[in-house]
Amino acid sequence: MTESLENKTQSLPSGDPSDQEPALRSLQEENKYLRSELEDLRMLYEATIEHGEAVEDQLADQSSRMEALSKQLAKYLSPQVYKSIFEGRQEVKITSARKKLTVFFSDIAGFTETAERLESEELTSILNQYLTEMSKIALKYGATIDKYVGDAILIFFGDPETQGVMEDALACVRMAIEMQDRMAELQDVWREAGISKPLKCRMGIHTDYCTVGNFGSNDRLDYTIIGRGVNTASRLESLAAPGSILISFETFSQVKDQIQCIDTGEVTVKGIAYPVATYEVIGLRTDTADGPDLDLAAVSRQLDQLALSLPGTVGTREREQLTASLRNALDRLNRTPA
Repeated sequence: MTESLENKTQSLPSGDPSDQEPALRSLQEENKYLRSELEDLRMLYEATIEHGEAVEDQLADQSSRMEALSKQLAKYLSPQVYKSIFEGRQEVKITSARKKLTVFFSDIAGFTETAERLESEELTSILNQYLTEMSKIALKYGATIDKYVGDAILIFFGDPETQGVMEDALACVRMAIEMQDRMAELQDVWREAGISKPLKCRMGIHTDYCTVGNFGSNDRLDYTIIGRGVNTASRLESLAAPGSILISFETFSQVKDQIQCIDTGEVTVKGIAYPVATYEVIGLRTDTADGPDLDLAAVSRQLDQLALSLPGTVGTREREQLTASLRNALDRLNRTPA
């Protein structure tokens, strides 16, 4: 453009000024036109920059809203499931697989009676506090929280992430022990809330093959587990004494080297053709020179809880189990050097 103007300037007629005027006017008009074009380009550039910034702000705003929405939706899924979906490791479609899992069931003993004594607002507050505290511990141990059903909790280990069958079972039992310890710590809080009778959890744990995956329809899916293993864990929970953890032999065989348990015999479980061997968890085991050692502090706390809140009526089977366990423990204690 500049070169063209220079050529035109050099080509101006020389001599009489009147001969140069048409050429000058032509140059001036062309210069004015070029300036106008330049101004239009500048305005277009500035408008483009402004529009680009607006689009960028809009995208950032949409991204923030999507992130906030994503965090809200994540609360309806177990963190492991949410992560596997967003990382593309799991498809959101009807699918399932058979895996060996460790299944955990728990509920609050006598919760219906407690619920009848409280106003709905108080009950809601206590229930949400209980579920929050238990969920924090579950997530700490890498559990997959399946669902809450009132005061009941269904949890499993082994999918979508697993550390191996033994480690999964061990993590589950350790989680249950910490949950029971936390329940004991919450007693004072709940007494202040008007609950005179301490809340106690029954817990059942079983290790078995289950079918795990997405169940439902094309429009509504539920990530959960089904199978005999789930039913067995549920039955163990219903048979457990308030404040105790009852596990099957299949779980006991995985954790026996690190968890101290008491053999509570075989039980007949509805829906299972054969008797199920059961064990009550006492606490963590530590290996010493003299052999396995109990977590005596945990045992003492459980006995104190039993003495303070023994139900008015105790079933024959539960009475026999408790009597035998206490008698064996007392005999062993009397034979132990001070």
